[in-house]
Amino acid sequence: MDKSKKSPRITSLSWGKIVVEGYPPYKDVKVYPGGSRGWNWDETGTRHAPGIQPADVEELLANGAEVLVLSKGMYGRLQVCTDTIHLLEERGIPVHLKKTKDAVRIYNELRETELVGGLFHSTC
Repeated sequence: MDKSKKSPRITSLSWGKIVVEGYPPYKDVKVYPGGSRGWNWDETGTRHAPGIQPADVEELLANGAEVLVLSKGMYGRLQVCTDTIHLLEERGIPVHLKKTKDAVRIYNELRETELVGGLFHSTC
């Protein structure tokens, strides 16, 4: 794995705040090999239902992610659109769907050996 493309570490998580090493705090965040940015749901029409949209994960894949971690929120209220699941299945992309605390743990483990991307929602 190219170290320059390693995904950044998530250093802390609390209600409404996610800290990614080397970046300002986010409420919701997209992380991918080599970087991160705030996750603005309005860009793709994401809502708790039907959930994470295909366009949300497309950006992670475009940035080199080969494995994805998608958080369902702190209480699991964020859904994942069926079109998103189908897209990932068609492309053979492994995906982990977990509540946010577990999603962060899995992401931080995977980033050591994989080109991993993730979407993290810090509330609900």
